[in-house]
Amino acid sequence: MSTTEETITIDVDGERIAGTFVAPGTLIPGVLFAHGWGGSREQYLARAREIAALGCVCLAFDLRGHAGTQAQQAKVSRETNLRDLVAAYDRLVAHGDVDPEAVCVVGSSYGGYLGTILTTLRPVRWLALRAPALYLDDGWDTPKLQLHRDQDLKTYRRSVVPARDNRALRALQQFAGDVLLVESENDQIIPRAVINSYQEAARRVKSMTMRCIAGADHGLSGEADQRAYTQLLLGWFKEMLLGARRGAVQPAAADGAAPERPLPTKKALSAVAADARPAA
Repeated sequence: MSTTEETITIDVDGERIAGTFVAPGTLIPGVLFAHGWGGSREQYLARAREIAALGCVCLAFDLRGHAGTQAQQAKVSRETNLRDLVAAYDRLVAHGDVDPEAVCVVGSSYGGYLGTILTTLRPVRWLALRAPALYLDDGWDTPKLQLHRDQDLKTYRRSVVPARDNRALRALQQFAGDVLLVESENDQIIPRAVINSYQEAARRVKSMTMRCIAGADHGLSGEADQRAYTQLLLGWFKEMLLGARRGAVQPAAADGAAPERPLPTKKALSAVAADARPAA
């Protein structure tokens, strides 16, 4: 299926952030990509093109403090970037070809954290999280860069966090759609306890597919890892679309069994390169 691309600007708080629509020419689901801290939309365009070819409208965009607005990075807060995400979501569903009841959010690290919170503000049917980050609720309006000086995030992320104590986990606790949760085996930024926190919070989801990328680091810096994660994401989303068309979404499991975290193997599944910076 051929796709078209349109570079756009998104108005938010009297400013403009850049985005790129990647879309086919039919009425179909929408997919919103939320990059991690230090990333940009450019890192997701290739993946967006592949998903758009499945019959979706995809929007990859730049959070404020990144790419063309890099100069603002020391000032932007989680509230700032959440408003960016809401504005990008609204622009996506305003696209004439998008079904507003069939929206998927794909988020990595910081983008996964914000994308989870977005589910309490806008309708989301599918949620794909790769190495989603966790932050203390305190200091919501504090510049994001300052959080790494004011909060002991390393210690916070080493223990499973109860859903009641974290905004993103409370959001996931209420989410009733389908979830893909991906971790990296050698992630030095997002340890297993964070993944377990997200898993424990996902009590009401329709389906939960968990995968571990063997041998991968947080940013999936290996090219093979990037390709493998793309295939993982595409495979999961294809099954979600197929299930939706049949009227019952089925979880994606490579072996046909109930979705669960597989034991690490020597062969790495892999993924989105972008979020390789140490400050997640």
